[in-house]
Amino acid sequence: MRDLFWLSDEQMAKLSLFFPKSHGQPRVDDRRVLSGIIFINRNGLRLRDAPEAYGPHKTLYSRWKRWSEKGIFARIMAGLAAEHGEEKTVMIDATYLKAHRTATSMAAKKGARSPDRLNQGWNKYQAACHL
Repeated sequence: MRDLFWLSDEQMAKLSLFFPKSHGQPRVDDRRVLSGIIFINRNGLRLRDAPEAYGPHKTLYSRWKRWSEKGIFARIMAGLAAEHGEEKTVMIDATYLKAHRTATSMAAKKGARSPDRLNQGWNKYQAACHL
């Protein structure tokens, strides 16, 4: 696939300052895993749908989960923002929700029962059954 995302050497050099030290066995290739995580997030895919070039989806999930819990991704974002002298908090939200056209109607439907009248018919039915 030509349209895969790969971090450049310059980008990896900036990011590697924030990586935790490896304890015991060396980590799987950081460039491959981080590029895969960015690709998944940027395209809104499930981890299971990650292209094979990024390695097993379980590896992507494990790294994302572990580093998220340790606050490494937050540290990366804060560190990169500090390089640009940004003093304000900048939030980016890519949420897109599409509501059905009837969802905007705030008026009550004609003939709808109010909450206090919902059980009124049921109470009449129960009283008739006891007679």
